[in-house]
Amino acid sequence: MTDQTLTSNGSAGADPAQPEQTSATELPLSQQPHTNQELFDRAQAVIPGGVNSPVRAFDAVGGTPYFVSMAAGAHVWDVEGNAYVDMVQSYGAVIGGHAHPHVVEAIRRVAGEGTSYGAPTHREVLLAEAITARVPSCEKVRLVSSGTEATMTAIRLARGATGRNRLVKFAGNYHGHSDSLLAASGSAVAHLDHSDGATVPGSAGVPPGAVADTTVVPYNVVPTLDDTVACVIVEPVAANMGLVAPAPGFLRGLREECSRVGALLVFDEVITGFRLGVGGAQQVYGVTPDLTCFGKVIGGGLNIGAFGGSAAVMDELAPLGPVYQAGTLSGNPLATAAGLAALSLLDQDSYTHLDSVAMHLAVGLEDAFAHAGLEIQVPRVGPLVGLFAGPALPHDYESARGTDETLYGRLFHALLARGVALAPGAYEVMFPGLAHTPAVIDHVVAAAADAAAEVAAARAG
Repeated sequence: MTDQTLTSNGSAGADPAQPEQTSATELPLSQQPHTNQELFDRAQAVIPGGVNSPVRAFDAVGGTPYFVSMAAGAHVWDVEGNAYVDMVQSYGAVIGGHAHPHVVEAIRRVAGEGTSYGAPTHREVLLAEAITARVPSCEKVRLVSSGTEATMTAIRLARGATGRNRLVKFAGNYHGHSDSLLAASGSAVAHLDHSDGATVPGSAGVPPGAVADTTVVPYNVVPTLDDTVACVIVEPVAANMGLVAPAPGFLRGLREECSRVGALLVFDEVITGFRLGVGGAQQVYGVTPDLTCFGKVIGGGLNIGAFGGSAAVMDELAPLGPVYQAGTLSGNPLATAAGLAALSLLDQDSYTHLDSVAMHLAVGLEDAFAHAGLEIQVPRVGPLVGLFAGPALPHDYESARGTDETLYGRLFHALLARGVALAPGAYEVMFPGLAHTPAVIDHVVAAAADAAAEVAAARAG
């Protein structure tokens, strides 16, 4: 990865000028919103809560969400023209940075050939080959349109392949919003969840029967299984409850216990896949799952998901086997082209850069918070960086729920006022990417030092 790769999409500086608007607006000038509040008001009249994903409403941190007008590299701009260093990066989907020229050109080129056919294309073959070449446990791959679809179908496949019904998941792990997986989920569900943290769904509208065959157990504890269990699904690195690393021996213990009873081990690598390294978390930790779920990085910022495993298990899917799955937009030409372009950016130099900037960020934030006297921990797993407002790092969902959400909200707004955008929820992680240069990280750390001092002074006063 060259310096040009890191800076060519407008992210080298800490205070960039807004890129020239190149696309036509869909609204007449007279109807364009002038403020985030105006647009949020309009959105709430026609969209439930004003957003299409709950965390975006800022309920967990308070205030009015900023509405993005455009993005480039490490930065986003809102409709008021404010620039932010973006640590969200579409929750990890745009690993190369926003509007990376290589990805944009791939989408532009393919869009002229059609956006969806409802028929096979050569690029979906190429993307499946790219995934199987990088992840040896995946001999075959099925493309879908989201991470939720990937985990949902992987569970169905595991049940069909084993002839068993019971599913084991871990408290605080988030696997999308399908009914059977919404028990004790992390991410934004952690803020909304009023369940008992066991087998009661964390969302209204999910009947108890939908989770009747779902068993929730503590993260970082290897459960004892029996021959009723179809599969165990796990985030190998729990990135949806603030960032909790797997304890030594945890993942290997899961592998051994699943093998003992004939259950399938499912790794949800929607976040960790192709971010922690070429082969994802399973390569880093040396543990081979039976099925793996992907998303985010493999779509280059467009909606996509995938799951893969051994040929024997994957061939249980229709049309070869009895397990049904389908999707009109699965493997569509835009997402597959963008995904291939994104994966082409990731070589060993890229992963060295990701680890380096993540370390730079974590150490800088730790120093900033310590200097201000704030008890905020900064866990890091490879290129993933978290924030935990508390005296010690969490090791499971119960301890992660101990984070001081009020303190996080104050820090969030203090940073936003200084041009740094974190995720608007205390259970998410930061995604430094290829566009985050050392200069950009220095800007984030300096802003964090000022923000921490302000928050500490307010708490003391």
